[in-house]
Amino acid sequence: MNHAVLRRIIFLGIAVLSSSVAAQVKPPVLTIIDLAKAGPDYSVQGEYVGKMAGEAHGFQVVALGKGEFDAVLCPGGLPGEGWAGTPNPRQKLHAKRENDAGDGTVKFSGNGWVATVGGGVITIRDIKDQEIGRLSKVERKSPTLGLAPPAGATVLFDGSSLQRFKPGARKSEDGLLMEGCTSLDEFGDCTVHIEFRLPFQPESRGQGRGNSGLYLAGRYEVQMLDSFGLKGENNECGGIYTVAKPRMNLCLPPLQWQTYDVDFKAPRFDEKGTKTADAELTVRHNGHVIHENVKVPKPTASAIIGTEGVKGPLHLQNHGNPVRYRNVWVLPKTTP
Repeated sequence: MNHAVLRRIIFLGIAVLSSSVAAQVKPPVLTIIDLAKAGPDYSVQGEYVGKMAGEAHGFQVVALGKGEFDAVLCPGGLPGEGWAGTPNPRQKLHAKRENDAGDGTVKFSGNGWVATVGGGVITIRDIKDQEIGRLSKVERKSPTLGLAPPAGATVLFDGSSLQRFKPGARKSEDGLLMEGCTSLDEFGDCTVHIEFRLPFQPESRGQGRGNSGLYLAGRYEVQMLDSFGLKGENNECGGIYTVAKPRMNLCLPPLQWQTYDVDFKAPRFDEKGTKTADAELTVRHNGHVIHENVKVPKPTASAIIGTEGVKGPLHLQNHGNPVRYRNVWVLPKTTP
């Protein structure tokens, strides 16, 4: 074999290998944690309230990336503030930004009407082009946001240090607790308060969209996920993972601060170590009760402690998404 042929074979082999490696390299996932860099789609996304045909309605607009959106129209108002749940089914819609119009508006079409979103307002017109509704953008805040720790509480994170967490805990440049940390303190029966902020990942879907979780006693997970505008399942935000779905999906849009206030009752054991009662959780999401005394029969998936016990650490899951936390405290309870 002459040198020219050999060089040609080597060149082709390198080219094929390079092409194969390039095909395996996935493009970076669009992830935004800075509100100032969220872009025009984020300015459309959000919650709107007002009246349509004389009746109160809520509108949740969800950014899907590249100018596409889903939206749900809620009769009576937003979830937790007027919408009564499944007896009044939501209407799901889809739209794409009308860039050709030059004004960046988004239009959703319903049963005989068109809703135009832009400038923080949704204007709804019927087939005769008569205005039948107008809704304004709102930013709801949890009533427990900024809740101060009561006397006797253990403050795990107030922005000052990571001394209450095991090695490996991290703090962001802007002083927030980062995902993937475990407390040094262990707790049994307790109340937990935590504030969390989900990243804006409009092109991601399902469990890849702002995923983390709050593990009570290192075993029982209350899911954190960007589930804004979704149905509310047991693997979505507010779900006790794979055990119970929330009464209603109270997830706010990403990049807004949200709260969990959780009452945890550890499992009970007799003198021989046999379990006599399951762990129980009551969860308030953004001030609304979404679970009440729900029994959790065993540690949930990906728990850092696989066997049951009366005490364990508070753990915040690292699922590869930049979820942030602040104002984290635990109030131990003395119960029989």
